[in-house]
Amino acid sequence: MTKYTDKFNLTEKENKFVAKKNFVQLIHSNSRFEGVNTTLPQTQTIVDGMSVAGVKIEDIQVIVNLKRAWDYVITSTDSSPIEIAKKINEIVARDDALIPGEIRTGNVQIGGVDYEPVIPTEKQLRNDIDMFKNNQSMSSTESIIHLMYSMMRKQYFWDGNKRTAILFANYLMIRNGIGVLNINEKQMDVFNEMLSKYYETDDVDDLLKWTYENCIYGITK
Repeated sequence: MTKYTDKFNLTEKENKFVAKKNFVQLIHSNSRFEGVNTTLPQTQTIVDGMSVAGVKIEDIQVIVNLKRAWDYVITSTDSSPIEIAKKINEIVARDDALIPGEIRTGNVQIGGVDYEPVIPTEKQLRNDIDMFKNNQSMSSTESIIHLMYSMMRKQYFWDGNKRTAILFANYLMIRNGIGVLNINEKQMDVFNEMLSKYYETDDVDDLLKWTYENCIYGITK
């Protein structure tokens, strides 16, 4: 029996309600992956379609793109997981990636670590996604966290891999009724330290446990 059981058992409608209720907070947290330092009220203003004095255009665009991506995650009826992941990347990395929404075909480096991911293939991403769908030894929550971190480490896309992985994980969580996953700004230092260790060692156990214990939210009925 898995030690990481699903924390929540919601309908898809209930889970979408959780995501909508925390919409701005989720965008605000995800923007930290790109070093955006807006306050939560500033993020709210940008999400509402207004400009904020003193905030860089590039940071505003990160938030706008995350808003569009979260809209897609909540409302999309697409059925192909591989195309959903690519669509999310196309949205979040539209201003950053060499080719947004496409699996990378060249080498990339990850700042702060010696680990260098190999050039991936779409088949490998498909296999990663199938691991979530078919692994009967894990709960859906555990499988999705595994998948999210595997996507981050393998760097399937040219840019925006952390944002893509966490939004794709939430797409799957919402449709399985198991809550939302959010790494907030107060957790970012611990997260970055643990993620760097995972990149170097390929040992996800500590990071998975920390994420499961601290980053899953939903409705207790």
